[in-house]
Amino acid sequence: HEIAPMAGRTDRVIARDTLAMAGISEPGRQVDAFLDALAGHAAAFRTLVAERGRALPGAAAALAAVAAQGPAGTVQSVLTGNVRPLAEAKLAALGLTDHLDLDVGAYGDHHEVRAELVHLARRLASRAYGPGFAGPATVLVGDTPFDMAAANATGARPVGVTTGGFTVADLTAAGASAALPGPCDTAAAVASIVDGHAAGKTGEQT
Repeated sequence: HEIAPMAGRTDRVIARDTLAMAGISEPGRQVDAFLDALAGHAAAFRTLVAERGRALPGAAAALAAVAAQGPAGTVQSVLTGNVRPLAEAKLAALGLTDHLDLDVGAYGDHHEVRAELVHLARRLASRAYGPGFAGPATVLVGDTPFDMAAANATGARPVGVTTGGFTVADLTAAGASAALPGPCDTAAAVASIVDGHAAGKTGEQT
């Protein structure tokens, strides 16, 4: 069966479009059931990622460095197109949950539009930690033009990283304020993410 394009899109949109491509009538009505079934595979998915996956060099170090060197009030979480159970399974399997508050993240089962996930993550972070996440105090780190567009549409500061299929030039053209060739240069990652803000939320894409 065909699967709808995935890069930079939420699981909710991917599921809807995949169902439509399969000839399912009124696919929008079937999305929640589809996503529930997808989430039911989280345990098996975690095992598969643990066996076959690998964290990119420097990813864990970058998270730790932002936590240690970021200004007071810095909160790191996840803004991802994945449904939460699969996002958590992936991160846990790769040992990347340290320094992340996953409860203030936003996930692909929450909304079809990635920019709406930014608004949701801000609301959750503000409830948990107080105000301070407006405008460029929110830093969105992503590897697709969709991520850069979501950041710019919501006034967040977009930082690109070439961990997907897009180049530094692609991400810069899409509006990234900084673009990194990968997370392995910890100093460059911290400089791009922190950039002197007094407080902020970092959305790490998965």
